[in-house]
Amino acid sequence: MRKAAVGILASTTLATSFLLGTTGTASADPWTPAAADIVGVGTPTTGPLLNQVSAEYNAALAAAGDTTSPRMYSWDASGSAQIVPKDGATAIYRPANTWAGITALNVNTAATVDFARADRGPGYTSDLPSNLFVAFAKDAVSWAAKAGGHAPSNLTTADLRAIYSCVKTNWQQIDPALPSATIKATLPGVGSGTRDHFLTAIGGVIPGLCVTSGGLENQGTDPALNDPDVVIPYAVGRYVGQTLLGQSTSTDAPGELTVRGIDGITPVDTVNKTINAPFAVTGYGRILYTVVRDADWLGTGPRTSALRAVFAKGGLLCGPGGTTIIRQHGFLPLPVNGCGTVMHG
Repeated sequence: MRKAAVGILASTTLATSFLLGTTGTASADPWTPAAADIVGVGTPTTGPLLNQVSAEYNAALAAAGDTTSPRMYSWDASGSAQIVPKDGATAIYRPANTWAGITALNVNTAATVDFARADRGPGYTSDLPSNLFVAFAKDAVSWAAKAGGHAPSNLTTADLRAIYSCVKTNWQQIDPALPSATIKATLPGVGSGTRDHFLTAIGGVIPGLCVTSGGLENQGTDPALNDPDVVIPYAVGRYVGQTLLGQSTSTDAPGELTVRGIDGITPVDTVNKTINAPFAVTGYGRILYTVVRDADWLGTGPRTSALRAVFAKGGLLCGPGGTTIIRQHGFLPLPVNGCGTVMHG
């Protein structure tokens, strides 16, 4: 019988090992995890963060001498078209965003997927009453454009609403001093939590026919985005991690894109290397979640113990070590009474 990870949480060795933390970018796709391990898929926004949490959680278990408790693994949102999430599971298409991650959780059992990474909250028609959204960090969404391009350093919410509804399609409609060039409004693909939150924040806009959908989420490495007139939503915390905290790779970076201000508020605090607090409290701020099945969260077996040992109040992600990792990846920790709170889908 497997040992409950919650019990191990009390171990000084485990808590200390996780508290030490590491810096830098954690590894990508795992090898095939064991059938009993807890495995996640979903948004790329928190993929690198959860990779690091997984690596440190597993290392802490090993340091505590635990060889039986479920380990934790998190699959990247990009890579091969299909993955086998854990030993004994059938192959599934790799979930590339929040919607795909939650869908994979809902159409499969714990023999395949145990949690979904989500960068939006509950309330969408695709969510099920059995989905539990467990909060763990704060982020914000702004917009990005190519450095040295035609876009200004700031747009108002009204500007963005007009751009994405195709009312304003030329930069001179924003400011006559700007070049006369067509604005190339772009969005991440349907199902992206960053896309959904941004469109809600600018007024619940239904994208107009001038908008291109399918841009890479929180990436500037896509050649299509290397354009002086492109604008695209971008997760501010991910941008901070990529540009100021060393959380980038050759294929996971903003490239020539820079995050810009909205309504005169700068999204990034470059001095403290974090999301600018006044921006985070606007309507562009958002909470980041892990989504689990209520039966797995409220059960009594080793899977429940492992999920709660990582994500619950008093768990590793809500503790000092988790707070350190959250900051290392550019996001803001939630207050003690906020991390680990649960909402139904």
